[in-house]
Amino acid sequence: MSRQRNDGKGRMGGRGKGTPNKITSDLKGWIAQILEGGRVRFEACLNDLEPQEYIRVYTGLLNYVLPKQASVNPDSVLEKEKAMLQEFVLSLPDEMVNRVAERLNDLTKLENENKIE
Repeated sequence: MSRQRNDGKGRMGGRGKGTPNKITSDLKGWIAQILEGGRVRFEACLNDLEPQEYIRVYTGLLNYVLPKQASVNPDSVLEKEKAMLQEFVLSLPDEMVNRVAERLNDLTKLENENKIE
């Protein structure tokens, strides 16, 4: 009689969890050897390129070694700063928060008085 599913004895068969795929690792190793062996030829071909083409290839290769920069807009910067300040205020003792709130109120009153005059 064959084993029943979900009998509490673990997996029914196949590779164990985390076991690398042998074909994938062999293929990656083979490609790495080709690339390593072709380095001298690649560098020689780079030297033979026209300046414009050389710059295009060079900047294309930079994508593989430099991290991509995330686009930044003012709204996202303000949102991040606001979130950081809220987190900071929540971490302060209540006495400190009260003092800051009182000072902000005082400054607002002074600002309003100056606008009236």
